[in-house]
Amino acid sequence: MAVPLTTEVLQDDIAISFARVLATANRKARESGVDLLNCLISVTQRATDGRTVWRVNYGPKDYIGRRGCDFIVEINADDETISRVLRGQ
Repeated sequence: MAVPLTTEVLQDDIAISFARVLATANRKARESGVDLLNCLISVTQRATDGRTVWRVNYGPKDYIGRRGCDFIVEINADDETISRVLRGQ
């Protein structure tokens, strides 16, 4: 069910940036064959050389006893471009 965004959310620069970053990462993950509905998704943010980079990690929901299988997308927050894609072994 779609929920309309409030004015407060639309005026929150971090929320909008995060939504764009997540949409970009999701698109790349889908293109790479990742089943998003069966993933635990975690997001971290870091600063590098004055730039903000978001790291979106797609891991298996049934992770106990498993190694690797993660799909990771790093995205520049300034322009929502993908800077790096990693696959866990």
